[in-house]
Amino acid sequence: MKKVLIIFLIMFGFFSKGNSAYDKLAYEFKFNGIEGKLINLKDYENNVIVVVNVASRCGFTNQYEDLQSLWSNYKDKNLVVIGVPTNNFKQEPGSNKEIKDFCETNFNINFPMTEKIDVIGKNAHPFFNWAKENHGKSAIPKWNFHKIIIGKDGKVADTFTSITKPSSQRFINLIEKEIKN
Repeated sequence: MKKVLIIFLIMFGFFSKGNSAYDKLAYEFKFNGIEGKLINLKDYENNVIVVVNVASRCGFTNQYEDLQSLWSNYKDKNLVVIGVPTNNFKQEPGSNKEIKDFCETNFNINFPMTEKIDVIGKNAHPFFNWAKENHGKSAIPKWNFHKIIIGKDGKVADTFTSITKPSSQRFINLIEKEIKN
C-alpha cells in the first residue's frame, strides 16, 4: 500500500503547478535572437506569448508548421510565438545560421526565434527557471516542442507537452481564452 501511495504522490506531484507569488513577470526576460537581435519580452507586454523549445531533428519537428500557422492566424490578435532552439535533447546540433536556414527553407518560419540555448539543467536560460519556480514541474521541458503559454498578465497560463500539437483544439481553446482576457 505504501508503494502505491508513493507512486501516486510522485505521479501527481510531477504535474503540480507552483503557487509562487510571481516576484517577476515574464516581461522581465530577454533572449538573444537567432540573428543577434535582442528579443525583449517587455516588447510583448499585454500579449499572449507561446514559448516553445524546438529542434530540427526531432520527431515533433513537423509542429513548426502548426506554430507558423498559429503565428500567422493570431499575430494580429496579440499573440506572439517564440521558438527557442536547444540541443538539450541531442536533436539540434546545428549552428544558429543552420537552424534559421532549416526553419525558413522547410517551414517558412518568420516568427521570432532565439539563439540556441539550454532550456534545462544548470545552464538553463533564466526564463525556464522562472517558469519552473512559478508554475511547477510541468513547466520543465521533458523533450523538444514543449510549450509554455504566458497570459497577458505576464504569468504562466499553462504548459503543454510535446505530444500536444499547436493545432489541437485544447491548445487553440486556451490561446483564444487568453487572448480575450
